[in-house]
Amino acid sequence: MGIPGTGARRRHTRAAPTVLTAALVLLAAGCVPGTDGSGAAGSGAGAGTAVPDPAKAGKVTLTVWDQEIRGGTDGELTELNEEFEQKYPNVRIKRVARSFTDLKTTLKLAVSGNNPPDVIQANQGYPDMVSFVRAGLLAPLDNYAGIYDWNTRYPNTLLNLNRVSADGTDFGTGRLYGISQTGEYIGLYYNKDLLKKSGLEPPETWRDLTDGLAELKDRGELPVQFGNLDKYPAIHTFGVLQDQLDAAGTRDTVLGRGDGFDNAATKGAAATLTDWMERGYLPKGANGLGYDDAAKKFASGEGAYLLTGTWQLADLKKTMGDKLGLMPPPPAKAGGDPVTTGGQGLAWSVTSRSRHPEVAAAYLDFITDEHAADVMTRHGVLPAVPGKAAAAVAPDTVDGQMIDGWKRLSAADGLVPYLDYSTPTFYDTLSAALQGVVSGRTSPAKLATTLQQDYGPFMTEQRERHAAKPGPASTG
Repeated sequence: MGIPGTGARRRHTRAAPTVLTAALVLLAAGCVPGTDGSGAAGSGAGAGTAVPDPAKAGKVTLTVWDQEIRGGTDGELTELNEEFEQKYPNVRIKRVARSFTDLKTTLKLAVSGNNPPDVIQANQGYPDMVSFVRAGLLAPLDNYAGIYDWNTRYPNTLLNLNRVSADGTDFGTGRLYGISQTGEYIGLYYNKDLLKKSGLEPPETWRDLTDGLAELKDRGELPVQFGNLDKYPAIHTFGVLQDQLDAAGTRDTVLGRGDGFDNAATKGAAATLTDWMERGYLPKGANGLGYDDAAKKFASGEGAYLLTGTWQLADLKKTMGDKLGLMPPPPAKAGGDPVTTGGQGLAWSVTSRSRHPEVAAAYLDFITDEHAADVMTRHGVLPAVPGKAAAAVAPDTVDGQMIDGWKRLSAADGLVPYLDYSTPTFYDTLSAALQGVVSGRTSPAKLATTLQQDYGPFMTEQRERHAAKPGPASTG
């Protein structure tokens, strides 16, 4: 009952992905179990067959590549790996943990090499997951989703982010190539003591936040800690600024059905980022400061705010304790619906040449089930589908704030996908261009033009591919 390659290809006429259009409040809603029509025949273990038993697989070494190197995610994954090995003494997990940047740089070579890992974390979207599928490097998981009821555990809004069309043209539709363990969003961390010292309260509106930055600067405090040596942090900060101006339009553009990036929201977000740099709201020389170093500086009291993902909570809390607060970026009006960049963590995928595909699929199920969600919660990590432990977290703690923010963003359909999903080359284009904005070399207009020069031709090519496809068949 092994997993073959990509199987027979099917054609469809959908011109754009159809994900995150409904609120993630559907986390509580069940979906129809089974393959949901996305998997072609021969694309995995047979639906309705018995659940694979790793204990009967003989002696197995399961090689796993991941980027969960931070305190909370490293801790929960280490615990789950040990539990998996205890449950299946015949299985040894050989884990290779690298930073996101290192993983992104080395993963394709590893997966395409002579001795590929069995399980990997692959970033969603065109740059990584779609390119891996197109190269035949990942195994489709639709039938395992039926066996393990992943289609019931996860709403389609989350599963669809890990789908790629059979011909490798689109993401967000087609076969399932991974499941995600964690939920995540870019939030506004704040130092309670520093705000109180400056006579400020956590902001209720975006205007409260921006007015407070000026007050903090006047008092000699660094308003926002920020390091962009690793390039991707600016994508998150810029994304939050863009979301405040046009969340719906940005979402549509990332998912291939919008107007692109040469628009007022892109220019406005870049102008704000430029303004924050010029006013000293962000550190000088931010392009030379590492992401982890910036987080450590914030934890030590340098900076009132830090805009970054929920994955940093456990490490920051370890140093700051009760001084740490977290909220989604504040809305335009008090009590309004929040919006921010986020969705779910990198997908856990099975490689197409894994020697132990059934054990790999069982491992994916083990690290994402309800027990795993509770382990994640105990380690200060936000599960993609929260379990019982999340409901018991005190709301006045920073963990409670994180979970509450996830609920509010989900209910408001306030999550906007990461910008680097947009095209196969967009991560490189966007991260390089934003370094130029941070350094003052790239104007907002130039940024918008640069991004559109990457996005526009790719979308034109996508439309031409769809127009050339015969037949009106749907992927279901």
